[in-house]
Amino acid sequence: MNTWVASCMVVSGLVLSLGGCNTMESSSATMTGEKSLYERLGGKLAITAVVEDFVGRVAADSRINGKFANANIPRLKTMLTEQICQASGGPCTYKGRDMKSSHAGMGVTGEEFDALVGDLVTTLNKFNVGEREKNELLGALGPMKKDIVTSPMASGPDGTNGARARANM
Repeated sequence: MNTWVASCMVVSGLVLSLGGCNTMESSSATMTGEKSLYERLGGKLAITAVVEDFVGRVAADSRINGKFANANIPRLKTMLTEQICQASGGPCTYKGRDMKSSHAGMGVTGEEFDALVGDLVTTLNKFNVGEREKNELLGALGPMKKDIVTSPMASGPDGTNGARARANM
């Protein structure tokens, strides 16, 4: 599998991990009359705008953009949008693979994961996402890191460490 698809898996993992723990919270918030995270984020149009900026930011980040050299960008954006939408309590359904199997064999390093998280935080700040919403999204990253980061080694100059990614999302 090419490094671009592998990179898509990394980004997808981050995004899914951002929202994965929020689905239950969003459901209970709706039952109490409080707006869901999806609604507080501004719905699908706002999520799509965030994803658009985030993917562009990652593509420009020399620390990690080598992982995305051959990715299908339109598909990546669609999958990320679906993940965030579903995970935040929206009406979308994510149809991708789970993060552990998606990232198996990719050799994602902690540094690469952290660089992606930093790019996401920068994007969230650009869109003036509230601290509460940002914390809900980012709060799920810690637990997912263990499913995404599989290599203690730093990546090479092309953004890879020789590991090959497995199947698409």
